[in-house]
Amino acid sequence: MKQNSALYTQVIAVTEDYLGPSAKRFIDRQIENHLQKKPENLTKKDLSTLNDWIIAVVALLTEDEELLAEYSNRLESLSNNRSSKE
Repeated sequence: MKQNSALYTQVIAVTEDYLGPSAKRFIDRQIENHLQKKPENLTKKDLSTLNDWIIAVVALLTEDEELLAEYSNRLESLSNNRSSKE
């Protein structure tokens, strides 16, 4: 995988806290279907759009607004992580 895979790995790690073992499959589908790219090519510029799609889908599974806000905030914080390539 490319250097951007660190960001992809971080997104999956955060998502595992909410979706468990299905996180990777879920994230891969969101990236491929909504961003039209390979998951390992995820960039910080993609995070805002990806976050919007993820939260929209997860909101269909839960009405817990605090959980959704927490998840969204954690994903947003990845865009501030300097170790991931832009």
